[in-house]
Amino acid sequence: MQKGILLVNLGSPESPDPKDVKKYLGEFLMDERVIDVPLWARNLLVKGIILNTRPKASAAAYKKIWWKEGSPLIVLSERLQNKIQKQVEEPVALAMRYGSMTIKKGLQELVDKGVDEVLLFPLYPQFAMATTETITVLAEEIRQQYFPNLKIESVPAFYNKPDYIEVLSNAIKNHLEGKNCDHLLFSYHGVPERHIRKSDITKSHCKIDGSCCVTPSKAHEFCYRHQCYEVTRLVVEKLGLKEGSYSTSFQSRLGFDPWLLPYTDRTIERLGKEGIKNMAIVTPAFVSDCLETLEEIAMEGQEIFHEMGGKDFTTVPCLNDDDEFVNLLSKWISEWTKTPIEIN
Repeated sequence: MQKGILLVNLGSPESPDPKDVKKYLGEFLMDERVIDVPLWARNLLVKGIILNTRPKASAAAYKKIWWKEGSPLIVLSERLQNKIQKQVEEPVALAMRYGSMTIKKGLQELVDKGVDEVLLFPLYPQFAMATTETITVLAEEIRQQYFPNLKIESVPAFYNKPDYIEVLSNAIKNHLEGKNCDHLLFSYHGVPERHIRKSDITKSHCKIDGSCCVTPSKAHEFCYRHQCYEVTRLVVEKLGLKEGSYSTSFQSRLGFDPWLLPYTDRTIERLGKEGIKNMAIVTPAFVSDCLETLEEIAMEGQEIFHEMGGKDFTTVPCLNDDDEFVNLLSKWISEWTKTPIEIN
């Protein structure tokens, strides 16, 4: 068996031009696992409202963070891919869930190199319907339609793996060394509360009531909220942070349905009002810096904090192509090439 690896990230518009942004948003938001309402309602919301109002504003935001080499998320993902490829013998391809770098193209690239067994590696530490699940489901659909003889194994969520927590903690510690930080905010991408309940394999555990995420349950294997809070807990423990010097929040809400609380923008505002002068923010739901980290957090978040009287606002970069992170992913991949996937 010839093995290969397919890294998969979210995706990006081809450019910050409103037309390209509109095309990208259309594909992204019409995904039934992103906006999980009946097709007629999704069409009405996305094509009737959002795509007629949001692309221009989103394009302006993308222009603020766009690099000469292209989309930061794409560039950083490619750097990660290239570094991993130098450490493993098996071919490593890169794909995006949305946009022109399709999963089909990524699988085809590996098949053309003689690969018949693929390690599908969603670049998300936590499981969520709108990230990991939509990638694995689409990859299986493509496999059945175009590559029926291909075997695909998927890397499970690695949010609580000790070596991942160590790498993440080291990255935070190293970036904050020598900087003023009175409060560390862990900001995760938000999801509608109904996503948490839909992912509950027990159909009864996830009540989002403040206790379910800390009460042991099989539901935690697919509970995004639990996994986010668990990352915070494990990193706090690793860094020895004192109670009251950190908090957890969720960003990037859309629409009017209930989303996970507390919201990041309001948390930043609250911290500023409470007299916090020096804060740092880390975004552990993202592996690569992107619009949500470079614009929403580093720019908009900083503006809110300063308006509330804050002084120093530090954003901790995502792991991106950090050497420790590259070494960890390469180690996991090498272990898989020897045995069926079991990340320890």
